[in-house]
Amino acid sequence: MRIFGTRRTRAAVIALAAGSLVLTACGGNSDSGTKDKSKSQSDAAKQSQAVTYGDAAASTGPAAPVPGAKTGGTMSVYQETDFSHLDPGQSYVSDTKILDRLLQRGLTQFSEDANGKLTVVGDLATDAGKQTDGGKTWTYTLKSGIKDQNGNEITSADIRHSIERLYAPFITDGPTYVQQWLSGAGSAYRKALPDGPYKGKHLPDSVLATPDDKTIVFHFKDAEPDLPQALTMTGYSVVPEKGDTKQKYDTAPVSTGPYKIADFKPGKSMTLVKNTNWDPKTDSVRHQYVDGFNIGFNHDDDDQTKTLLADRGDAKNAMMFTGQVGTNEVKSVVTNSAAMKRTVQGYAPYVWQLNFNMDRIKDKRIRDAITYAMPSAQMYKLDGGAYGGEVATGLMAPTVPGYEKGYDPFGKLKKPNGDVAKAKKLIKEAGAVGKKVVYAFGNTPVRQQQAVVMTNRLKEIGLDPVKKPVDSATWYEQMGKVKNGMDLYMTGWGQDWPSASTVIPPSYDGTTIQDGASDYSHVNDPKINAAIAKALKITDPAEAQKAWTAIHHDLVERVNPAAPVYFTKVFQIFGSNVGGLRYSSDSSYVDVTRVFLKK
Repeated sequence: MRIFGTRRTRAAVIALAAGSLVLTACGGNSDSGTKDKSKSQSDAAKQSQAVTYGDAAASTGPAAPVPGAKTGGTMSVYQETDFSHLDPGQSYVSDTKILDRLLQRGLTQFSEDANGKLTVVGDLATDAGKQTDGGKTWTYTLKSGIKDQNGNEITSADIRHSIERLYAPFITDGPTYVQQWLSGAGSAYRKALPDGPYKGKHLPDSVLATPDDKTIVFHFKDAEPDLPQALTMTGYSVVPEKGDTKQKYDTAPVSTGPYKIADFKPGKSMTLVKNTNWDPKTDSVRHQYVDGFNIGFNHDDDDQTKTLLADRGDAKNAMMFTGQVGTNEVKSVVTNSAAMKRTVQGYAPYVWQLNFNMDRIKDKRIRDAITYAMPSAQMYKLDGGAYGGEVATGLMAPTVPGYEKGYDPFGKLKKPNGDVAKAKKLIKEAGAVGKKVVYAFGNTPVRQQQAVVMTNRLKEIGLDPVKKPVDSATWYEQMGKVKNGMDLYMTGWGQDWPSASTVIPPSYDGTTIQDGASDYSHVNDPKINAAIAKALKITDPAEAQKAWTAIHHDLVERVNPAAPVYFTKVFQIFGSNVGGLRYSSDSSYVDVTRVFLKK
């Protein structure tokens, strides 16, 4: 999953993190001179634990009540930019993940306990799924009485439609796991249903069957034990056939969750109200405590933090979705004991990396030079300091099973602000002194500041950088174009569930390259492609982990498609009247399904 905006991605995205409101102290000091109480890699490691699959009992609503919860009132939400997509099929970014926890439902969803332990349970379905044929066949039965916001009952035909529309050419930005498992790797799956379901054609029953109104059967060529986890993703939420308006659905989706959109002014605001057709008896996770949410855009992290820290008037009833404590306000928050009681922290699963467009930066010596020169410590200090991240040494986060602490081929731990001398030498060897490179960045305050640091460093090692600001709300759509016209650009990626198979293939498999795909560096290395295809067929988790580790080493050391910049952490603050606060292992931010107003 992609991380959105200043410190947030997809990603994406299911971000599996160890959530807790307990603020644990780590050794050392923060950049502000106060004791560092941010999350550590030991917290991150908890995210790599295996996810369990729940039965019908675990999937039966209503959800367990949140202690002390009250109903009523309207929650205010401060958001930096507009949502990139509202069509769930196009959703692969963390901000839409948060929103869609309130609006959308899929066959499965994650339930989590107070320690952040995740269990896949049935959402629209009665359970996490039943597998046969060694995991090649998965069967789901729909719960009775589930309706969309217009009162139309959800049937198996709606599920079929929701899967098949993902093959349509206008769906470019969502996840592709299920489509590829059903119809072929890479972008080849689109050939199975090039127009989606819109011209009357469907996938054959031998691939996707709906024998009655309640039953959906997935038939795969290979065993796909992770299907229940994949189906928790926002991108696989139901799109009711009667309400599907194709491209227009991206501005006016139909809700099946506890809330629906009552008003939307793009770039300005969004209002959510209760969906009266949502039945809590069918939902084992979500709540509907507040009457609605008033979401306001154009509030950067510093603005959000200052307003929430002041805790006056409407701010008492306000929250962040994917905003974080602003870099300039970290000290003000961590030195305020009362404010710290209304914060949420976690170690996020994302790695911010500087992608090299390998269609344009073809000389590996140039890529290596920039990687050695990367001023990682300066970059993360502009994005929350110790509470926002730490130096990244590879392309897999500490949350991924198989993460190797200490793996550091470019010496970032010894030289966290880069090795300029070594970089200069490589640029000269490549004959690239004075070479023009286009550095793209999102037009937010943090990204603008980072662009200054980064372009100064590029000049220092002998390159000629050209800065290119880009609208943050459509950042991934623009960087996701095969011909994006850029040389260097930062993206963030996090695991969709605890497996490197949700990190390496989406980001570095050359067979997936197409507009909207997440191979942002345009890596298309035959050896890597073949190794990924082989690793995806390994069923033993331990052996698969070894294979992904070997691929990761080859990527970083032989290919070097992206310079690791920093691992990410989450640090959020809320109004004093907001209750139910808990870090979500599912979304990597506050759990929006639990929040309420205390009075």
